[in-house]
Amino acid sequence: MGNGSHPYYFYLTMYKDQQNFRYIYFTLVLILYFVIFSMNTLIIVVIFFERALHQPMYILIACLSVNSLYGANGLLPKMLADLLLDTHAVSRPACFIQILVIWTYGSYEFTILTIMAYDRHVAICEPLKYHSIMTTRTLAIMVAVAFLYPMCAIGFNVSLAFQLPLCGNELRKLYCSNWSVVQLSCVETTLNNIVGIIITVVTVFLPLFFILYSYIKILVICQRNSSEFKRKALHTCLPHIVTFVNYSIAVFCEIIFSRYELPDVVAVILSLEFLIIPPVLNPLVYGFNFPEIHRRIFLLLTSTKISMTP
Repeated sequence: MGNGSHPYYFYLTMYKDQQNFRYIYFTLVLILYFVIFSMNTLIIVVIFFERALHQPMYILIACLSVNSLYGANGLLPKMLADLLLDTHAVSRPACFIQILVIWTYGSYEFTILTIMAYDRHVAICEPLKYHSIMTTRTLAIMVAVAFLYPMCAIGFNVSLAFQLPLCGNELRKLYCSNWSVVQLSCVETTLNNIVGIIITVVTVFLPLFFILYSYIKILVICQRNSSEFKRKALHTCLPHIVTFVNYSIAVFCEIIFSRYELPDVVAVILSLEFLIIPPVLNPLVYGFNFPEIHRRIFLLLTSTKISMTP
Protein backbone atom coordinates (compact mmCIF):
# COMPACT_ATOMS: atom_id res chain seq x y z
CA MET A 1 0.00 0.00 0.00
CA GLY A 2 1.59 3.26 -1.13
CA ASN A 3 -0.43 5.52 1.22
CA GLY A 4 -2.73 4.72 4.15
CA SER A 5 -5.58 6.85 2.81
CA HIS A 6 -4.92 6.27 -0.90
CA PRO A 7 -4.12 2.53 -1.35
CA TYR A 8 -2.15 1.80 -4.49
CA TYR A 9 -3.87 -1.57 -4.94
CA PHE A 10 -7.45 -2.79 -4.68
CA TYR A 11 -8.32 -6.45 -4.14
CA LEU A 12 -11.34 -8.02 -5.84
CA THR A 13 -12.47 -10.44 -3.14
CA MET A 14 -15.33 -12.14 -4.98
CA TYR A 15 -12.84 -14.26 -6.96
CA LYS A 16 -11.85 -16.07 -3.75
CA ASP A 17 -15.15 -17.95 -3.82
CA GLN A 18 -14.61 -19.18 -7.38
CA GLN A 19 -11.36 -21.10 -6.86
CA ASN A 20 -12.85 -24.60 -7.18
CA PHE A 21 -14.41 -23.82 -10.55
CA ARG A 22 -12.02 -21.21 -11.90
CA TYR A 23 -10.85 -23.27 -14.90
CA ILE A 24 -14.44 -23.94 -15.92
CA TYR A 25 -15.28 -20.25 -15.54
CA PHE A 26 -12.12 -19.30 -17.43
CA THR A 27 -13.11 -21.52 -20.36
CA LEU A 28 -16.66 -20.12 -20.43
CA VAL A 29 -15.46 -16.50 -20.27
CA LEU A 30 -12.85 -17.16 -22.98
CA ILE A 31 -15.53 -18.63 -25.28
CA LEU A 32 -17.79 -15.67 -24.49
CA TYR A 33 -14.99 -13.22 -25.29
CA PHE A 34 -14.32 -14.95 -28.61
CA VAL A 35 -18.04 -14.90 -29.52
CA ILE A 36 -18.41 -11.20 -28.65
CA PHE A 37 -15.22 -10.24 -30.48
CA SER A 38 -15.92 -12.27 -33.63
CA MET A 39 -19.62 -11.39 -34.04
CA ASN A 40 -19.21 -7.66 -33.44
CA THR A 41 -16.09 -7.44 -35.59
CA LEU A 42 -17.97 -9.18 -38.39
CA ILE A 43 -20.80 -6.62 -38.20
CA ILE A 44 -18.31 -3.72 -38.26
CA VAL A 45 -16.32 -5.14 -41.20
CA VAL A 46 -19.43 -5.84 -43.28
CA ILE A 47 -20.88 -2.35 -42.74
CA PHE A 48 -17.51 -0.64 -43.26
CA PHE A 49 -16.70 -2.31 -46.59
CA GLU A 50 -20.20 -2.40 -48.09
CA ARG A 51 -20.99 1.03 -49.54
CA ALA A 52 -24.68 0.11 -49.78
CA LEU A 53 -24.74 -0.06 -45.98
CA HIS A 54 -23.27 3.43 -45.51
CA GLN A 55 -26.61 4.73 -44.25
CA PRO A 56 -27.41 6.23 -40.81
CA MET A 57 -29.21 3.15 -39.48
CA TYR A 58 -26.39 0.75 -40.40
CA ILE A 59 -23.65 3.14 -39.26
CA LEU A 60 -25.35 3.34 -35.86
CA ILE A 61 -25.52 -0.47 -35.72
CA ALA A 62 -21.76 -0.48 -36.35
CA CYS A 63 -21.37 2.06 -33.50
CA LEU A 64 -23.21 -0.34 -31.18
CA SER A 65 -20.77 -3.09 -32.15
CA VAL A 66 -17.77 -0.79 -31.60
CA ASN A 67 -19.16 0.01 -28.15
CA SER A 68 -19.66 -3.70 -27.42
CA LEU A 69 -15.98 -4.34 -28.18
CA TYR A 70 -15.02 -1.34 -26.04
CA GLY A 71 -16.99 -2.63 -23.04
CA ALA A 72 -15.88 -6.25 -23.47
CA ASN A 73 -12.21 -5.25 -23.64
CA GLY A 74 -12.65 -3.16 -20.50
CA LEU A 75 -13.90 -6.18 -18.56
CA LEU A 76 -13.07 -9.61 -19.95
CA PRO A 77 -9.24 -9.62 -20.36
CA LYS A 78 -8.81 -8.61 -16.71
CA MET A 79 -11.45 -11.15 -15.65
CA LEU A 80 -9.65 -13.93 -17.53
CA ALA A 81 -6.40 -13.06 -15.78
CA ASP A 82 -8.06 -12.92 -12.35
CA LEU A 83 -9.65 -16.35 -12.85
CA LEU A 84 -6.18 -17.86 -13.33
CA LEU A 85 -4.21 -15.87 -10.75
CA ASP A 86 -4.18 -16.45 -7.01
CA THR A 87 -3.84 -12.73 -6.22
CA HIS A 88 -6.70 -10.62 -7.55
CA ALA A 89 -5.13 -7.20 -7.21
CA VAL A 90 -5.60 -4.20 -9.48
CA SER A 91 -3.61 -0.99 -9.27
CA ARG A 92 -5.41 2.20 -8.31
CA PRO A 93 -4.98 3.88 -11.76
CA ALA A 94 -6.05 0.69 -13.59
CA CYS A 95 -9.09 0.35 -11.32
CA PHE A 96 -10.33 3.85 -12.05
CA ILE A 97 -9.67 3.43 -15.77
CA GLN A 98 -11.80 0.29 -15.69
CA ILE A 99 -14.56 2.18 -13.85
CA LEU A 100 -14.46 4.89 -16.51
CA VAL A 101 -14.52 2.37 -19.39
CA ILE A 102 -17.37 0.26 -17.98
CA TRP A 103 -19.65 3.18 -17.13
CA THR A 104 -18.98 5.10 -20.33
CA TYR A 105 -19.74 1.88 -22.19
CA GLY A 106 -23.07 1.75 -20.38
CA SER A 107 -23.88 5.36 -21.17
CA TYR A 108 -22.75 5.06 -24.81
CA GLU A 109 -25.25 2.25 -25.30
CA PHE A 110 -28.08 4.57 -24.28
CA THR A 111 -26.86 7.55 -26.31
CA ILE A 112 -26.43 5.43 -29.45
CA LEU A 113 -29.89 3.91 -28.95
CA THR A 114 -31.21 7.47 -28.58
CA ILE A 115 -29.83 8.45 -31.99
CA MET A 116 -31.23 5.23 -33.46
CA ALA A 117 -34.67 6.07 -32.04
CA TYR A 118 -34.45 9.58 -33.52
CA ASP A 119 -33.38 8.12 -36.88
CA ARG A 120 -36.40 5.76 -36.93
CA HIS A 121 -38.67 8.59 -35.77
CA VAL A 122 -37.59 10.80 -38.69
CA ALA A 123 -37.74 7.92 -41.19
CA ILE A 124 -41.30 6.96 -40.22
CA CYS A 125 -42.83 10.28 -39.15
CA GLU A 126 -41.04 12.58 -41.66
CA PRO A 127 -40.11 10.28 -44.57
CA LEU A 128 -39.94 13.07 -47.19
CA LYS A 129 -37.51 15.08 -45.06
CA TYR A 130 -35.39 12.11 -43.94
CA HIS A 131 -32.42 12.62 -46.28
CA SER A 132 -32.31 16.38 -45.68
CA ILE A 133 -32.37 15.89 -41.88
CA MET A 134 -30.16 12.81 -41.44
CA THR A 135 -27.21 14.05 -43.47
CA THR A 136 -23.68 12.68 -43.06
CA ARG A 137 -22.63 15.87 -41.24
CA THR A 138 -25.61 15.73 -38.86
CA LEU A 139 -24.98 12.07 -38.10
CA ALA A 140 -21.27 12.72 -37.46
CA ILE A 141 -22.11 15.52 -35.00
CA MET A 142 -24.67 13.35 -33.20
CA VAL A 143 -22.25 10.43 -32.86
CA ALA A 144 -19.47 12.74 -31.63
CA VAL A 145 -21.76 14.24 -28.97
CA ALA A 146 -23.03 10.77 -28.04
CA PHE A 147 -19.45 9.71 -27.23
CA LEU A 148 -18.04 12.95 -25.81
CA TYR A 149 -20.66 14.10 -23.33
CA PRO A 150 -20.84 10.81 -21.33
CA MET A 151 -17.03 10.73 -21.22
CA CYS A 152 -16.91 14.25 -19.76
CA ALA A 153 -19.78 13.73 -17.30
CA ILE A 154 -18.72 10.30 -16.06
CA GLY A 155 -15.05 11.31 -16.11
CA PHE A 156 -15.85 14.14 -13.69
CA ASN A 157 -17.67 11.75 -11.34
CA VAL A 158 -14.81 9.23 -11.44
CA SER A 159 -12.31 12.02 -10.71
CA LEU A 160 -14.25 12.90 -7.54
CA ALA A 161 -14.06 9.28 -6.38
CA PHE A 162 -10.34 9.18 -7.21
CA GLN A 163 -9.69 12.00 -4.72
CA LEU A 164 -11.47 10.33 -1.78
CA PRO A 165 -9.32 9.10 1.14
CA LEU A 166 -10.21 5.43 1.68
CA CYS A 167 -10.35 3.27 4.79
CA GLY A 168 -9.93 -0.02 2.96
CA ASN A 169 -8.93 -1.58 -0.32
CA GLU A 170 -11.17 -4.65 -0.69
CA LEU A 171 -13.94 -4.55 -3.29
CA ARG A 172 -16.55 -7.33 -3.18
CA LYS A 173 -16.91 -7.28 -6.96
CA LEU A 174 -15.58 -9.06 -10.04
CA TYR A 175 -14.49 -5.69 -11.46
CA CYS A 176 -13.91 -2.14 -10.23
CA SER A 177 -17.10 -0.24 -9.49
CA ASN A 178 -17.45 3.43 -8.61
CA TRP A 179 -20.04 2.78 -5.89
CA SER A 180 -17.88 0.06 -4.29
CA VAL A 181 -14.94 2.48 -4.09
CA VAL A 182 -17.07 5.33 -2.70
CA GLN A 183 -18.33 2.99 0.05
CA LEU A 184 -14.74 2.65 1.29
CA SER A 185 -14.44 6.41 1.86
CA CYS A 186 -13.29 7.68 5.25
CA VAL A 187 -15.08 11.01 4.73
CA GLU A 188 -18.56 12.26 3.86
CA THR A 189 -19.57 11.39 0.29
CA THR A 190 -22.67 13.59 -0.11
CA LEU A 191 -21.11 15.49 -3.03
CA ASN A 192 -20.26 12.23 -4.81
CA ASN A 193 -23.80 10.94 -4.30
CA ILE A 194 -25.42 14.14 -5.61
CA VAL A 195 -23.12 14.30 -8.63
CA GLY A 196 -23.70 10.59 -9.26
CA ILE A 197 -27.49 11.08 -9.26
CA ILE A 198 -27.26 14.08 -11.62
CA ILE A 199 -24.98 12.22 -14.01
CA THR A 200 -27.23 9.14 -13.94
CA VAL A 201 -30.17 11.38 -14.87
CA VAL A 202 -28.40 13.12 -17.78
CA THR A 203 -26.65 10.02 -19.16
CA VAL A 204 -29.35 7.37 -18.55
CA PHE A 205 -32.81 8.80 -17.80
CA LEU A 206 -32.85 11.68 -20.33
CA PRO A 207 -31.91 9.34 -23.22
CA LEU A 208 -34.41 6.82 -21.85
CA PHE A 209 -37.29 9.34 -21.90
CA PHE A 210 -36.37 10.52 -25.40
CA ILE A 211 -36.33 6.94 -26.68
CA LEU A 212 -39.75 6.26 -25.12
CA TYR A 213 -41.13 9.51 -26.59
CA SER A 214 -39.82 8.62 -30.07
CA TYR A 215 -41.36 5.15 -30.08
CA ILE A 216 -44.69 6.41 -28.71
CA LYS A 217 -44.81 8.93 -31.58
CA ILE A 218 -44.01 6.12 -34.04
CA LEU A 219 -46.82 3.96 -32.62
CA VAL A 220 -49.26 6.87 -32.92
CA ILE A 221 -48.28 7.38 -36.58
CA CYS A 222 -48.63 3.62 -37.23
CA GLN A 223 -52.20 3.63 -35.87
CA ARG A 224 -53.18 6.20 -38.49
CA ASN A 225 -51.82 4.25 -41.44
CA SER A 226 -52.41 1.00 -43.29
CA SER A 227 -51.59 -2.45 -41.94
CA GLU A 228 -48.77 -2.74 -44.50
CA PHE A 229 -47.23 0.50 -43.18
CA LYS A 230 -47.54 -0.82 -39.61
CA ARG A 231 -45.84 -4.08 -40.58
CA LYS A 232 -42.87 -2.35 -42.21
CA ALA A 233 -42.51 0.17 -39.38
CA LEU A 234 -42.59 -2.50 -36.69
CA HIS A 235 -40.13 -4.64 -38.66
CA THR A 236 -37.52 -1.86 -38.64
CA CYS A 237 -38.26 -0.77 -35.06
CA LEU A 238 -38.54 -4.18 -33.39
CA PRO A 239 -34.74 -4.83 -33.18
CA HIS A 240 -34.24 -1.42 -31.57
CA ILE A 241 -37.05 -2.04 -29.09
CA VAL A 242 -35.69 -5.50 -28.17
CA THR A 243 -32.20 -4.06 -27.63
CA PHE A 244 -33.53 -1.09 -25.70
CA VAL A 245 -35.77 -3.13 -23.36
CA ASN A 246 -33.07 -5.73 -22.69
CA TYR A 247 -30.43 -3.13 -21.94
CA SER A 248 -32.72 -0.95 -19.81
CA ILE A 249 -33.67 -3.88 -17.57
CA ALA A 250 -30.03 -4.92 -17.19
CA VAL A 251 -28.85 -1.39 -16.32
CA PHE A 252 -31.63 -0.71 -13.84
CA CYS A 253 -30.94 -4.02 -12.07
CA GLU A 254 -27.27 -3.05 -11.75
CA ILE A 255 -28.02 0.53 -10.58
CA ILE A 256 -30.64 -0.49 -8.02
CA PHE A 257 -29.31 -3.77 -6.64
CA SER A 258 -25.62 -2.73 -6.49
CA ARG A 259 -26.64 -0.67 -3.42
CA TYR A 260 -27.77 -3.75 -1.48
CA GLU A 261 -26.19 -6.87 -0.04
CA LEU A 262 -27.27 -9.79 -2.21
CA PRO A 263 -26.34 -13.48 -2.39
CA ASP A 264 -23.11 -13.86 -4.36
CA VAL A 265 -24.66 -15.71 -7.29
CA VAL A 266 -27.37 -13.05 -7.71
CA ALA A 267 -24.85 -10.23 -7.33
CA VAL A 268 -22.56 -11.73 -10.00
CA ILE A 269 -25.42 -12.24 -12.49
CA LEU A 270 -26.82 -8.73 -12.03
CA SER A 271 -23.42 -7.04 -12.20
CA LEU A 272 -22.40 -8.87 -15.40
CA GLU A 273 -25.71 -8.90 -17.28
CA PHE A 274 -25.49 -5.39 -18.75
CA LEU A 275 -21.85 -5.99 -19.74
CA ILE A 276 -22.30 -9.41 -21.37
CA ILE A 277 -25.85 -9.81 -22.73
CA PRO A 278 -26.01 -6.72 -25.04
CA PRO A 279 -22.67 -7.44 -26.83
CA VAL A 280 -23.96 -10.96 -27.59
CA LEU A 281 -27.57 -10.04 -28.32
CA ASN A 282 -26.99 -6.96 -30.54
CA PRO A 283 -25.17 -8.75 -33.40
CA LEU A 284 -27.76 -11.54 -33.33
CA VAL A 285 -30.70 -9.12 -33.41
CA TYR A 286 -29.30 -6.87 -36.13
CA GLY A 287 -27.30 -9.46 -38.07
CA PHE A 288 -30.20 -11.85 -38.54
CA ASN A 289 -33.15 -9.46 -38.55
CA PHE A 290 -31.92 -7.06 -41.24
CA PRO A 291 -31.82 -8.89 -44.61
CA GLU A 292 -29.20 -6.48 -46.00
CA ILE A 293 -26.72 -7.26 -43.22
CA HIS A 294 -27.63 -10.95 -43.11
CA ARG A 295 -27.12 -11.34 -46.86
CA ARG A 296 -23.75 -9.62 -46.90
CA ILE A 297 -22.48 -11.58 -43.90
CA PHE A 298 -23.44 -14.79 -45.69
CA LEU A 299 -21.67 -13.64 -48.89
CA LEU A 300 -18.56 -12.64 -46.93
CA LEU A 301 -18.36 -15.97 -45.09
CA THR A 302 -18.99 -18.07 -48.19
CA SER A 303 -16.44 -16.12 -50.27
CA THR A 304 -13.88 -16.49 -47.47
CA LYS A 305 -14.57 -20.25 -47.32
CA ILE A 306 -14.18 -20.60 -51.12
CA SER A 307 -10.91 -18.64 -51.15
CA MET A 308 -9.50 -20.90 -48.41
CA THR A 309 -10.44 -24.07 -50.28
CA PRO A 310 -7.37 -25.53 -52.10
